[in-house]
Amino acid sequence: MDETLNLGSEWDKVFEKSEKVEHEKATFHNRYGIPLACDVYKPKNASGKLPAIAVCGPFGAVKEQSSGLYAQELAGRGFLAIAFDPSFTGESGGFPRYVASPDINTEDFSAAVDYLSCREDVDPDKIGICGICGWGGMAINAAAIDTRIKATVASTMYDMTRVNAKGYFDAADSEEARYETKKALNEQRTADYKSGNYELGGGVVDPLPADAPFFVKDYYDYYKTKRGYHPRSLNSNGGWNKTSALSFLNMPILTYSQEIRSAVLLIHGEKAHSCYFSKDAYAAMTKNSKYAANKELLLIPNAVHTDLYDRKDVIPFDKIEKFFKNNF
Repeated sequence: MDETLNLGSEWDKVFEKSEKVEHEKATFHNRYGIPLACDVYKPKNASGKLPAIAVCGPFGAVKEQSSGLYAQELAGRGFLAIAFDPSFTGESGGFPRYVASPDINTEDFSAAVDYLSCREDVDPDKIGICGICGWGGMAINAAAIDTRIKATVASTMYDMTRVNAKGYFDAADSEEARYETKKALNEQRTADYKSGNYELGGGVVDPLPADAPFFVKDYYDYYKTKRGYHPRSLNSNGGWNKTSALSFLNMPILTYSQEIRSAVLLIHGEKAHSCYFSKDAYAAMTKNSKYAANKELLLIPNAVHTDLYDRKDVIPFDKIEKFFKNNF
């Protein structure tokens, strides 16, 4: 835990600063000793111990993008909320850079709970988490192991282990397809070791091909334009290490989601290419479960995946606020 983080002091978010909240930067560390950077959003003139929420995601984004927007909005509604950069990304520490891990990134959420639990202005019995996109899956995974988490929101959720091991819509769910993927990734490991560098996989494709699928166009519209571009965002720039997918092929998350006793709300756009992740996660979470009563799946009519990144007229913040307050 000797790594020193260099945190910027300027307001460099892709969203406007709210006059309803106070903002500061802070750091905490996870169980592996990796220091994590976060933005703390707190209602102005708040006193006493507040309910708190830790927000992270989307997969390949930074806290200056969607997670910060969510955290700031929730702070305006009475919560102390933090948006944090996961290990190896953004302003957080860890090396090599730009690598993801189903274990470490689940741990990042629990580390955020560690930090919030020890703040003097937080009620440790009223802590929730919110994961967006790939961090929606990590949030559910964290809720399955961390009994301190009282409520979890997964917004426009991806199960990154499923999509890496089986492909989109499970179209590559075969031993042969996985073998070819593993073969290519392990060849990349050798190449990286020889070069002494970790080759990046590339962020959102740019320029955008005319025949790109609609969801790729949606990603481009967020990550590559003024709407959501950020210089530290992996998706806006060079992307993840090519070998990041290796552990996701072999370590499925959500295995014990049906044992989550705390409340979970899954939110997804009905027209999102990724909607099947939330539908299937909800079904698995509630099937033969004694704890199904406090689980909910909310589908937003006509919304696509990235609408839940930043469209405040689409993101159901009233519902999210009510959900957390009712379950703390």
